[in-house]
Amino acid sequence: MKFLSRKNFLPVIAGFGLFLSACTSSEKEKISPAKQELTDPNGFRIYTIKKGSHYADNRETGEIKTTKLSFSVLFDSSAVYKTIDPVNQFDINKLYGLSDCNSAHHSNSARMGWCWVNNQLEIHAYGYKNGMRNSEFITAIPIGKPVEMSIEMNDSTYLLRVGEKFAELPRGCSGQSNGYKLFPYFGGDETAPHDIVVKVKDL
Repeated sequence: MKFLSRKNFLPVIAGFGLFLSACTSSEKEKISPAKQELTDPNGFRIYTIKKGSHYADNRETGEIKTTKLSFSVLFDSSAVYKTIDPVNQFDINKLYGLSDCNSAHHSNSARMGWCWVNNQLEIHAYGYKNGMRNSEFITAIPIGKPVEMSIEMNDSTYLLRVGEKFAELPRGCSGQSNGYKLFPYFGGDETAPHDIVVKVKDL
């Protein structure tokens, strides 16, 4: 059996290191922005809806099965916006939630929605039951302050809470949810007029 001399062994090690480095770099390039976790020092996941877009970056995939989704939300001044068409100012942007009943979210789902109306940040309950859309105003929340929210799955309703305020929406199934998470989305008819940052932390 032949052994490499120390002289010949060092270039082999160096070459192997370069190979590993190349593999690591290649793997990083394969990771899409949707799978790169961007969080702040307080554990909030940072979602950015770029100007001209509907969808936020930093989204994740995977199913969720739960009876209650609890989270904290933090908006900054980028939540203040003005739509091109004044009518669209009342469109409900989507914040956070989940699909349900083992179906697509336009069939069955529940999530928080938001919009900047009347010089305040409004939070709405927003959901679908068997393809029928339902929404209800819950409350207005401050900018720059974390606010706790939750979505609870009951046998025939969703209970959506923002602090001590709440709303109920009809639900198309019972038991724990069986679906996927839903993330920040701007619109409505129009896309984001500027970069909008939303921070969310699961509780």
